[in-house]
Amino acid sequence: MTDVFATGGCQCGAVRYALKAEPFGSDFCHCRMCQRAVGNVFAALADCKAEDVVWTKGRPKIFASSSVAERGFCADCGTPLTYGPRDLPYLSVTIGSLDDPDLVPARVHFGVESRVSWLKLDDGLPQKRTGESAASAEMLKDMVSNQSPEGAA
Repeated sequence: MTDVFATGGCQCGAVRYALKAEPFGSDFCHCRMCQRAVGNVFAALADCKAEDVVWTKGRPKIFASSSVAERGFCADCGTPLTYGPRDLPYLSVTIGSLDDPDLVPARVHFGVESRVSWLKLDDGLPQKRTGESAASAEMLKDMVSNQSPEGAA
């Protein structure tokens, strides 16, 4: 494949992908759903046009984490790979699954109302609350979480 911006995949190698273009956005998401999805205190995500993400080996298993979003992961090793709103033409890949994560630095913190109290980041990036924009508030207003009820957002 020519014209590849970056490549990535899971830790066992069963799922691999290529990004045909540079992501149009990147962020740290601190929302409770992302925390649970990646098993960490935030998810680092690179936002791409869905058509720019090409699966070159295998495909991720998909979990509908809510009524508005799906998350992809390797069914063999469990590596979190993607987040994607169901009705929008973009797909976010986890920055940590890129072969060279330095290619896509995060540009904003989202979901800061759920940031864990002991995490102190002094990176100067903008900070936004979940649903702060009109578009995200509209998408989330009727959302139903499919994550475990114990501790789910």
